[in-house]
Amino acid sequence: MATTTAANIKPRKVIVTIAPTGGMASKEQNPHLPTQPEEIADDVAACVEAGASVAAIHARRPEDDLATCSADVYGRINEALRERTDVVINISTGGGISGDMIKENSEGQLRIDFTERLRGLEAPHVEMATFDAESFVITTGGREIVNLTTPAQCDELAARMTELGIKPEWEVMSTAHIRQDPSRLINAGFDAQPYWVNVVLGLDRGFQGALPYTPRILHQMVDELPEGAELCVSAVAANQLPAITHAVLLGGHVRVGLEDNLYYRRGELATNVQLVERAVRIIRELGHEIATPEEARQILGLKSLAPAQPAPAVLP
Repeated sequence: MATTTAANIKPRKVIVTIAPTGGMASKEQNPHLPTQPEEIADDVAACVEAGASVAAIHARRPEDDLATCSADVYGRINEALRERTDVVINISTGGGISGDMIKENSEGQLRIDFTERLRGLEAPHVEMATFDAESFVITTGGREIVNLTTPAQCDELAARMTELGIKPEWEVMSTAHIRQDPSRLINAGFDAQPYWVNVVLGLDRGFQGALPYTPRILHQMVDELPEGAELCVSAVAANQLPAITHAVLLGGHVRVGLEDNLYYRRGELATNVQLVERAVRIIRELGHEIATPEEARQILGLKSLAPAQPAPAVLP
């Protein structure tokens, strides 16, 4: 993992991840939010043109825009993406706080269902998937929703991703999230360098155990990263702009998009393309270059997309 040194003055390739949808926001909050496969694919393709190289994809049900991890819906999204772009496809195993994802137990407690979370891994073209190797409680709309990922469930998710050849994106919201199951699973060989660690900050008001963004907290998180990790930083709402700038200064990569931030500035709703364009400007102003999707695959240790095969010669 790169740190803040004079060596970082040398230009490097920076990955911009676009998180276009998420599992919480709605079109009522921002009409620019893409929710259906063709809409998501068109938006992501425009973001790739603007400089994004990884797409962090959440799926929504066709009938009502609520959250799902359906392999069929992810398949439709991923096929549409592949028709338009070579972006790195990174799907969610978190799902969201509505729709197929929410189940109520016998005590009336709402939970994000673990079995549902794994369904999208079966979709075609999945190169990466988020891995929340921790448990937390989401408080939203007057409800408490438990996202439970026990150590045994972490093992199950890691084994399935390994079996399918899917690289984990370790999503962490505190130093404990780095030190516990992600470090245990990495040490057990469930991931290979470079480890892609997405530090998510600013969810502390709604996610129990999450941390706010401050420069000191981000530095503390970076200090805990395992050797061989690549840093990506995501930050929520108004935190997004200072946090991604800070991430580049620390030698890391950035994630932007309507999943994390619905506004471009106070009172002005954003589009995904606007947020990518702003991140690209910041990266370039700081003296660095934007990674293409294929360059992102090299940084992440992913396989290149297979080149198109020439048509067989026709004998006379």
